[in-house]
Amino acid sequence: MDLRKLKTLIDLVSESNISELEIAEADGKVRIVKTPTGAPATAPATPVAQLVAAPAAASEREAAEAPPQAPAGNVVKSPMVGTFYRSASPGAKPFAAIGTQLKEGDPICIVEAMKIMNEIECDTTGTVTKILVENGQAVEFGQPLFIIE
Repeated sequence: MDLRKLKTLIDLVSESNISELEIAEADGKVRIVKTPTGAPATAPATPVAQLVAAPAAASEREAAEAPPQAPAGNVVKSPMVGTFYRSASPGAKPFAAIGTQLKEGDPICIVEAMKIMNEIECDTTGTVTKILVENGQAVEFGQPLFIIE
């Protein structure tokens, strides 16, 4: 996280009613705590907020370094960057729910990219066992969406 972004976050905390702010990013975690008005003499008097930057926890690093376990079944991945939708319209029935039997070529979801609704088809025959993305969530290219067994 760059210094300008940290300064902006410190200013945000000091000017608001927020007493504490914690942000975790890929390169670490930042925690900003507003010092109370009756702080002990050992607390810094000049700054309004304390900044505690800690590297990612060891368990987080180990989890990131460990190879992910392959899920059982076929993983349907997003073929593009966009917004994931489980149904054709907000009130419509989802294309696939947990337990839905699908055949190869059946529509499974929609990924909206650049105002174009792209219907994603199932690439195998089987039963949906997991839905890995929430409706309306942004997805990346190659991100797992469903697990079909």
